[in-house]
Amino acid sequence: MNLERSVPNGPSRSAVGDHYKWTALFISTLGMLMATIDGSITLIALPDIFRGIGIDPLKAGNSFFLLWMILGFLVVTSVLVTTLGRLGDIYGRVRMYNFGFAVFTFFSLLLSVTWMSGEVAGIWLIVMRIFQGVGAAMLMANSGAILTDAFPRGQRGMAMGINQAAAMGGMFIGLVLGGVLAPINWRLIFLVSVPVGLFGTVWGYMKLRELSARQPAKIDWPGNITFALGLVLIMVGITYGIEPYGHDTMGWANPFVVLCLVVGAALLVVFALVEIRSEEPMFRLQLFKIRAFTAGVFASFLAALSRGGLMFMLIIWLQGIWLPLHGYDFARTPLWAGLAMLPLTAGFLASGPFSGVLSDRYGARPFATGGMVGTAVCFGLLELLPTDFSYWVFAVLLFAIGVTMSMFGSPNRAGVMNSLPPEHRGAGSGMNTTFQNSAQVLSIGIFFTLLIVGLSASLPESLYRGLVAHGVPLSVAAHVSQLPPVSTLFAAFLGYNPVQHLVGPTVLSHLSSAQQATLVGRSFFPRLIAVPFRAGLHAALDFAIGASLLAALASWSRGSHSVTSAAAPRTSQVSVGPGPRPASNGDQDDLNGRDRAEAVSGTRK
Repeated sequence: MNLERSVPNGPSRSAVGDHYKWTALFISTLGMLMATIDGSITLIALPDIFRGIGIDPLKAGNSFFLLWMILGFLVVTSVLVTTLGRLGDIYGRVRMYNFGFAVFTFFSLLLSVTWMSGEVAGIWLIVMRIFQGVGAAMLMANSGAILTDAFPRGQRGMAMGINQAAAMGGMFIGLVLGGVLAPINWRLIFLVSVPVGLFGTVWGYMKLRELSARQPAKIDWPGNITFALGLVLIMVGITYGIEPYGHDTMGWANPFVVLCLVVGAALLVVFALVEIRSEEPMFRLQLFKIRAFTAGVFASFLAALSRGGLMFMLIIWLQGIWLPLHGYDFARTPLWAGLAMLPLTAGFLASGPFSGVLSDRYGARPFATGGMVGTAVCFGLLELLPTDFSYWVFAVLLFAIGVTMSMFGSPNRAGVMNSLPPEHRGAGSGMNTTFQNSAQVLSIGIFFTLLIVGLSASLPESLYRGLVAHGVPLSVAAHVSQLPPVSTLFAAFLGYNPVQHLVGPTVLSHLSSAQQATLVGRSFFPRLIAVPFRAGLHAALDFAIGASLLAALASWSRGSHSVTSAAAPRTSQVSVGPGPRPASNGDQDDLNGRDRAEAVSGTRK
């Protein structure tokens, strides 16, 4: 099967000059930074957004708006990155990347000019956010391929390190930006992306160049449709699985959730069968014959599975327990939670480029594997902290987690990209990002499920006894204690006083001033939830430790350090069609000829 029809297109790496790689690094890193900042900027800003458009997100029936404002962006980027990476191989990675910057900027502007209110405004924001995610997916899918084309093999780890540090750090920078800008005006959290996006779009069109041959091909519509529908259904099932259903605290028994998961899984099976038979597949299953690629992709999946839900757990821990206990009003906790997690961002920024440089010299395996082992150790140490911890210890642990995660991220991504033939870098980068982003959504579902299971074991009784002890009528206390724990978690997550929300102003108005002050004070709810939360958190962290260790094992299985550019023969050829073809555009020194050629052409025995 001929997987490539090479069309010479654009200058070689040497023709554009040595300075070009730094231009490519700057523009691609700017795009990744903005995409990941906008992936998380709404989390802290949600209370201000919902107040601004006049929606109570905790009111029965409004969970749709809450869940899709949180997860819609991540779902669409998970679904589209492989398709958009493949389109980058076909039509040009730079072209797709620049178009992505323009799409991202345009819909950021539309998000900031919402003039409606109520449910109509909520739907508008969700739809515009999904289209903003399409632009972000174009950036994510092609950023790594552009960098791999621009940098020689011996410098890719450094480039990927800077790019990955910006991407990981952007998730937590977004929390702070959201907390700072939203109280001023919630529209600013979207408007802030517009001038940066305009600059990136114009600068990208002016400066970026196509350095690899385009691979004209027919679009694999059956594969694209079955993959998109299957993954969307699974994501929707996971999203609603953490919502209450009937008398159950979660929705995993909801027929709609079960149907989404079953049909989604069936469609992905159909997708795999379609891809095996397709002459121009979207998802290059043959790439999984490349050992280093397969190991790196599954290590990315497991690493994202271990950390995807962590941000939510830390935010709830800070906003629901630690910050109120230390004198912060519930309404101010979103901003301070973002600030409290800055050491994590510092760890990302400190470790990413450094570990990338070292991986260029010594190979990806020791650093990527060591990073995930270190992350597992940090998760274990996090379990040893009391719920009312000393902040400096917490900050040191967050910094260490950032260092170890970034120690894995940049070498692993460089290892994945180095393992790919040049003509398949867009598709391979998209596949890797799809696995990573999908794992983050799955991780959120798993973390919330484990946390809710832990809370359900003891929170109802603790809540009932605490409310009755302070004058709340038995019937009201019984009703409140039986409400799904996710309502309590979302209240804390959104910066509402959970007791005030659960009990309601009418009941509170009939209590004495002293009882009211105690119930809605800053210590009653945190002390009430501390023990149940700790049980659920430990279950989630145990899962994260297991996933981290499996990621380390997958990373180690990639094999020893591959041939360096100095040692690789400059006449290496990559045969992905019926006959050999010289590697183009200065990539002869980037390839381990036979391993990748045989894998992609399907000739390996």
